[in-house]
Amino acid sequence: MHHPVAVEASEVSRSFAGNRVLDSLDLTIHSGEFVALLGASGSGKTTLLRILAGLDAPDGGEAWVPEARTVVFQEPRLVQSKKVWKNVVIGLSGKQASRERAEAALAEVGLDHRTDAWPATLSGGEAQRAALARALVREPRLLLLDEPFAALDALTRLKMQRLIGELCQAHGPATLLVTHDVEEAILLADRILVLKEGRIGYDTRVRLPHPRRAGGKEFDALRDTLLAELGVPQTH
Repeated sequence: MHHPVAVEASEVSRSFAGNRVLDSLDLTIHSGEFVALLGASGSGKTTLLRILAGLDAPDGGEAWVPEARTVVFQEPRLVQSKKVWKNVVIGLSGKQASRERAEAALAEVGLDHRTDAWPATLSGGEAQRAALARALVREPRLLLLDEPFAALDALTRLKMQRLIGELCQAHGPATLLVTHDVEEAILLADRILVLKEGRIGYDTRVRLPHPRRAGGKEFDALRDTLLAELGVPQTH
């Protein structure tokens, strides 16, 4: 089955203070496809995500993205003066901004019991669930995830990974996850990219069936390949 293209980046370049972070990068993501982007610190992962989100502009090249797109950042970025449900529908109007719609989104992320809570009372995991509900209530065609689990403890992180996987399968947006975590990429993605020297230096499909667990011969082999692509020496 052929899925239409959701994201098309062509020869995208971006420099900062004379340092070329993205160098004529090409990228295609199809509707419903979950893509993980790996790369060393400073390789340009977040720069690319910000360009696709419309938060930054490339110096050269073009990026075509759906108008309906949302971002979940490492920090939840909730408005402290608004209750959780109002944070979920912030910026929406009319029926889209209804409490009922917010409650449905919060129920989907397992946070319906915190509808009337203030953001300051949420745990880190709860705050990220609220941020995820805020992203999905907009029914995006493109979901951009900028290391959304990096600040969470290990157990909460595992729960959030599972939740993201389930929600992306249910809603079907094109998804780009920026992460430093190779195992997280393998657990979630249909396709994994490695950003090197400003371009996509490695691109592979993940053929493991869902639901996935860390470990096993194929999982370990792919992890070792990706670590090698990232320049991490292997010790066996």
